[in-house]
Amino acid sequence: MKIRIKFTKEGALKFIGHLDIMRYFQKVMRRAGVDIRYSEGFSPHQIMSFAAPLGVGIESRGEYVDIEVLSTDPSEVMLKRINAAMAEGMEALSYRRLPDDAVNAMSVVAAADYQVRFREGCLPEEWTAFASGIQDFLAQEEILVLKKTKKGEREIDIRPMIYEMRAEEAGEALFLKIAAGSAANLKPEAVLRAYADFRQKPLKDFALLVTRTEVYADQGDGTSHAFRSLESFGEDIEQ
Repeated sequence: MKIRIKFTKEGALKFIGHLDIMRYFQKVMRRAGVDIRYSEGFSPHQIMSFAAPLGVGIESRGEYVDIEVLSTDPSEVMLKRINAAMAEGMEALSYRRLPDDAVNAMSVVAAADYQVRFREGCLPEEWTAFASGIQDFLAQEEILVLKKTKKGEREIDIRPMIYEMRAEEAGEALFLKIAAGSAANLKPEAVLRAYADFRQKPLKDFALLVTRTEVYADQGDGTSHAFRSLESFGEDIEQ
């Protein structure tokens, strides 16, 4: 049986790297008594796959891990058991059964939502003025930035990877829906730096506080996007 778990990563745990999070979840599964399936062979390991690695220093309220289990209790019971084994800053939000033919989360990730705030004293200009240029920024046919690669730097157009950008009504924060996954991946900081440069108000180093809030698959037809949250692919297991 395939299970998808949605979880948070907040507080001090945002500084823990992806490999350590993988090891952490393996221990949580054992401590919570999850009847997880193991691979066969000389060195068996838990069948577990994470949707999209989160950068160090970024918080999240929408992370996903897929597992396979041999048996399970209802979702409500499993959430209590898993959360009892979790450290502060990490919480399982949902535990859902996937269809038998579902592919793992990592292979379908296409976009993610982010909330971006500024550290105290790092906002480049007064908030209303800073946020007022978003529509003009998005109206550009191209938004060119330099991307570092193993072979050096190259210029890329990030405009097709920005699906939505707006100022949130409550608080001095920006909402972003941008490309994520193996096909195309855009970092929130790259968008904000490009926007700040567009405003001719460059960002300070370490100016941003970033929270990922959701991760999506794209069920569009290639000419338009149809984003669907990874959580929506599963269903709760009832009593």
